[in-house]
Amino acid sequence: MKRLSDIEIAQSVTPVPVGEIATELGLSEQEVEFYGRYKAKVELSVFDRLREKPDGKLVLVTAITPTPAGEGKTTTTVGLGDALRRRGKKAVLALREPSLGPVFGIKGGAAGGGWAQVIPMEDINLHFTGDMHAIGAANNLLAAMLDNHIHQGNELGIDVRRITWKRCVDMNDRQLRGIVDGLGGRLGGVPREDGFDITVASEIMAILCLSTGIRDLKERLARIVVGYTRDDRPVTAGDLKAQGAMAALLKDAIKPNLVQTLEHTPAFVHGGPFANIAHGCNSITATRLALKLGDIVVTEAGFGADLGAEKFLDIKCRKAGIRPDAVVVVATVRALKHHGGAAKDALEQENLAALERGLPNLLGHLENMTVRFGLPAVVALNRFPADTEAEIRLVREKCAEMGVRVALSEVWARGGEGGLELADEVLSLVEQPSSFRMLYEDALPLRNKIETVVREIYGGDGVDFLPGAAKELERLQGLGFGSLPVCIAKTQYSFSDNPALLGRPRHFRVTVKQVRLSAGAGFVVVLLGDIMTMPGLPKVPAAEAIDVDDDGRIHGLF
Repeated sequence: MKRLSDIEIAQSVTPVPVGEIATELGLSEQEVEFYGRYKAKVELSVFDRLREKPDGKLVLVTAITPTPAGEGKTTTTVGLGDALRRRGKKAVLALREPSLGPVFGIKGGAAGGGWAQVIPMEDINLHFTGDMHAIGAANNLLAAMLDNHIHQGNELGIDVRRITWKRCVDMNDRQLRGIVDGLGGRLGGVPREDGFDITVASEIMAILCLSTGIRDLKERLARIVVGYTRDDRPVTAGDLKAQGAMAALLKDAIKPNLVQTLEHTPAFVHGGPFANIAHGCNSITATRLALKLGDIVVTEAGFGADLGAEKFLDIKCRKAGIRPDAVVVVATVRALKHHGGAAKDALEQENLAALERGLPNLLGHLENMTVRFGLPAVVALNRFPADTEAEIRLVREKCAEMGVRVALSEVWARGGEGGLELADEVLSLVEQPSSFRMLYEDALPLRNKIETVVREIYGGDGVDFLPGAAKELERLQGLGFGSLPVCIAKTQYSFSDNPALLGRPRHFRVTVKQVRLSAGAGFVVVLLGDIMTMPGLPKVPAAEAIDVDDDGRIHGLF
């Protein structure tokens, strides 16, 4: 029997009209803006009506360090929501939007997989409700106004050698990492070096995800630093009078998007920063709205817990005033064997030695969640057919030594039914007291914040700062930005800044190569190692397999 692809599974299920999903949540028709039959945006005015309503419980789904073997974090998040609903809970999901870059590249989309997906998956993975395009337009409007100001006389005295604002596009395109523009003579602008980031790495994306409303959005946009004057003063979007027009482009994008799972569990899919090069969390508005409308909210943070979960807890929770009640750490036996040195083509074979060597990766993430952040945690072990009872038993035993239970998850194959064991563990955890704490205080200097994350979360011995990065940190500290949290950009494939160091590496140091201020978002971006904010396509892009038939039906999308 032919195995159905993700898109074939998604297309085999008929969604209910999104108006029914909204009604189930307690939303009125006036609070919902429909984008066709199965997608909608929710008006921010709902917050005023629900201001006094207590929040539901919040569950954060994170994962071990990702591998080519796969872990299934979004799939687990969706399946857990469906399982909680089967247990009679009013469960709501809060997820990130996919970027077109990975969709047409190598990583794939962000709608889950198998029988644990959000739908309509084709729309969600492609243009959806246009949020990505609005973010790109706002970003590039600011870039255009900046260059126009310089062309028209440069009244602010901007140093064209110290412009920090880049253009963006929602596509993996290495050709645009570094460009020279403004060519074409006197009427073609001012020639200068420039470059593009992928849209999900734009500060506009971070601002949209961290804003609480239109007023907050405009204030954050105004604070964006686009460059510096010849006498070292920061120049902002507010100085260019750009924030109003940018907010106008984003007025609909800031509203959370409402869709559903294959089992019709409500899902807010909104905002999509990558966790390796950005802060990796869906929007505050989506999470807060879900907490007001649901008994229990399941959300996720990108890549491994050293990236997405750390940023969720140290940045998003700090900015939003929220805290998780429990954490789910997703793992697979296959991925742990990969971390233990097993060859990619041998992951189907029982290998207890490799599994034991790889388990410290999972245990390291668990230690960070339970000890460093003080949160109760459970392991969701995504089961594959080749997993043996001995391998599963070893994972359970090692986690039990830390006081953490393991729940087998089969949501990819069985949907919510395959997540009932995990749901029961989560329902038990959210009733337990926690001693949640952030990793560092606001007052800690930027340099010390970086060193704290590296030592406490990554397990490194220390940090080496390139001269330019050290100077920039000192300058930002002096300009009054020292109280901001740090958003560390590094490889997702290792605790370290070296993707080849798998498992739980020890006795390593990391190198800070560059520091960037995101004053509007309210954090300082720190680039470790050889990290790119504009990815490239692989040798064989996923785009080669994607097509649409004469009836407009999409094929080959995972």
